[in-house]
Amino acid sequence: MNRALQGLKLIHLLAALALVTGACSRSVSGNQLNLPKGSDAAGGEPTRAIITPPAAGFTFEPPDGTPTPDAPRILPTIRAEDVEYQVRAGDSLGAIAERYGIGLKTVIEANGIENPDLIEPGQLLFIPAPEPMPTGPGFKIIPDSELVRGPASASFNVEAFLISQGGYLSGYSEEVDEEETGAAEIIERVGREYSVNPRLLLALIEYQSSWVTDPEPEETAYPLGFTNRWYNGLYKQLSWAANRLNYGYYAWQLNAFSNWLLVDGSVVPPDSTINAGTAALQYLFAPLYSYSDWLAAVGEQGLFATYYRMFGYPFDYAVNNLVPEGLTQPEMQLPFQDGEVWSFTGGPHGGWGSGSGWAALDFAPPGEPMGCVISDYWTTAVADGVITYSDHGTILLDLDGDGYDQTGWSVLYLHIDSEGRLPAGTRVKAGDPIGRPSCEGGVSNGTHVHLARRYNGVWIPADGAVPFNLDGWISAGTGTEYNGVLVRNGQTVEAWDRRTEENQIQR
Repeated sequence: MNRALQGLKLIHLLAALALVTGACSRSVSGNQLNLPKGSDAAGGEPTRAIITPPAAGFTFEPPDGTPTPDAPRILPTIRAEDVEYQVRAGDSLGAIAERYGIGLKTVIEANGIENPDLIEPGQLLFIPAPEPMPTGPGFKIIPDSELVRGPASASFNVEAFLISQGGYLSGYSEEVDEEETGAAEIIERVGREYSVNPRLLLALIEYQSSWVTDPEPEETAYPLGFTNRWYNGLYKQLSWAANRLNYGYYAWQLNAFSNWLLVDGSVVPPDSTINAGTAALQYLFAPLYSYSDWLAAVGEQGLFATYYRMFGYPFDYAVNNLVPEGLTQPEMQLPFQDGEVWSFTGGPHGGWGSGSGWAALDFAPPGEPMGCVISDYWTTAVADGVITYSDHGTILLDLDGDGYDQTGWSVLYLHIDSEGRLPAGTRVKAGDPIGRPSCEGGVSNGTHVHLARRYNGVWIPADGAVPFNLDGWISAGTGTEYNGVLVRNGQTVEAWDRRTEENQIQR
């Protein structure tokens, strides 16, 4: 029985997310890139790498060796048998088709359906086996460290880059959370929230719509090409893309994909040797392109070429040991003050959105009615560190103290009210009050604190090899998002979405 909030579910295997160990054969050292602390080679304050992009019309000549020489993965096999499905209440034909890895048009034609919006509970559908295309390309587009907002992105200045390009984005703004917000701030914000590299977001925008360099692009509503009316404008388009990139990245590490399902219904088995960053991009482009255009997008002359023109060879930014083998969490404590009894309301779930690894836990303060109010209680720093960001209900706490949450361990707090919230730049000690729980920022139906961890920009799962350890309370999941427990010295506290005896916890 699911006793906690049910969000949009990732593939249930994400509950056992394994850590990634970056293995890049053509990565520059930290000294060459002047990467900040937390990268493979620690340095001082980061400075942007000096890489001269090639001129337009270049021909890419692959270097010797293969970047990210990943061992072939054992992927799930594509369904080879026809099946019959009985429609349930709440089903949609599109969701059913996606669930079975087949195109919507194929299901419609196989069942002679005239109106795909009119299906009824109990109706039997014939779901034919997919007819897969040839295996997708093994071309590596980016290293894993260029997908995440990690050490190699710490020194990148989005605003200065946009101004230098002089395109549509250099003067663009839109309303986000009732505030007029410029393009650079939107890109930085999405990158920060989802922990996706701003360089990659810029390359995607340029490849899809030329907004970075073209002052008057033809498309002005859907810069990422996802033409859904609920996702118009830069912030929503980038949020959709970043969430999908995260899903592709973290699910690939669990061997969770048997195929990519393209917009034209093509079923493409992925090459088992691609890295997670490349898999994320192949997954991102799947609902945007038909087969031939998808092959172009993920090939040498596609997104890779755009990135190469803008920033240089992506593997020159690669960071080795993005998440080192044997990583351990530094000492942390529960995010509230001594003597207080809080409710453990959310087990392992997405760090931000539904696509990131299950990196977060939720805690609700005592004494509040259900619903959204500003709590009288304080949430506290789980460890010593410096606050690098404090806005939109979010606090980012950098634990290594270098002032860059892209490096080493960082902790994200969400739903922290603006009143009394400590500003960016504040150095704190473990246990210091940093703000009051509320519903501010993200999506919430009740006052609580959402707590998530990253290492070098990678979401660290609460139910993986490095679980949360908060005052000795160890997190674990059940395979269902938001369900889970905290265990200490034989005592177990179970996550519930309400206040109950089973979820009460104190320091």
